Amino acid sequence: MDLRYSSMERPPLEPERLRASLVGPAGPLSRLDVVQETGSTNTDLADSARLSPREYPDFSVLTAELQTAGRGRLGRVWQAPERSSLFVSVLLRPVNAQGRPLPTQSYGWLSLLAALSLSKAVGGRTGVEPRLKWPNDVMVDGRKLAGVLAQLVPDSTGNPPAVVVGVGLNVSLTDEDQPVSTGTSLLMEYASTTDRNILLEDFLLRFNLDYRAFCAVDGNASVPWSVGGCLLDNVAGRMATLGQEVRAHLPGGAELTGRAAGLDAHGALLIIDGDGVRQTVTAADVVHLRPAGA
Repeated sequence: MDLRYSSMERPPLEPERLRASLVGPAGPLSRLDVVQETGSTNTDLADSARLSPREYPDFSVLTAELQTAGRGRLGRVWQAPERSSLFVSVLLRPVNAQGRPLPTQSYGWLSLLAALSLSKAVGGRTGVEPRLKWPNDVMVDGRKLAGVLAQLVPDSTGNPPAVVVGVGLNVSLTDEDQPVSTGTSLLMEYASTTDRNILLEDFLLRFNLDYRAFCAVDGNASVPWSVGGCLLDNVAGRMATLGQEVRAHLPGGAELTGRAAGLDAHGALLIIDGDGVRQTVTAADVVHLRPAGA
């Protein structure tokens, strides 16, 4: 396969087609906005939800052709060529079937939930089978295919905070486009399609289905879903991190080395250190998580 790919060859998103299938009576989304360029879809959607909460209900979506100031965990900045990736953010106001807000302790699962949904959607559509790397990456053979970032959106009216979950999926990036050698894309993995309209639709439908199942069990990751299994088991089954010897780089220069043994009830990583002591590490605790020998 010739992996040279110019921006002119990358087809645009089709807003009307996407809205027809995803918004209103035909689909599960509350609203879908497609913009040509933005600094960050997460920032824009969070600001809009904060300023005009009634106009941005649960499962409002913003996506862009070009993102110039995308950020990952801990403020890491990244950018990709226009139309080369999916940049999509989803606003969540999670409540259960009775309309009761989910406990905010369950919010720690939402980025893993999105990563799980993305991996399932990509696998089902493209033939590429991604795995999860704790806490928020989607990988193929140890190379990063996508990242997920969740942030709280405070509510000034006294309601529980909302959450914006942003996904950046490398679709038609080439070796020359990759800022680091540890990244990959669907094109580079010989995916059966790199049509971003199809990929976006599949992801949003899958994410909505999984999100509704999660809300139906009050955000309890250990309770079985209507779609099969429970969130904890579904995530663990796709997580390449588990069972590995890892090194967690912590704030202040501290390190924790041991075996990644599992996830706790809130999605934190359980590490068994060299003394056999179980340590719990949250996503907020970790600067980097790498194989112990790296």
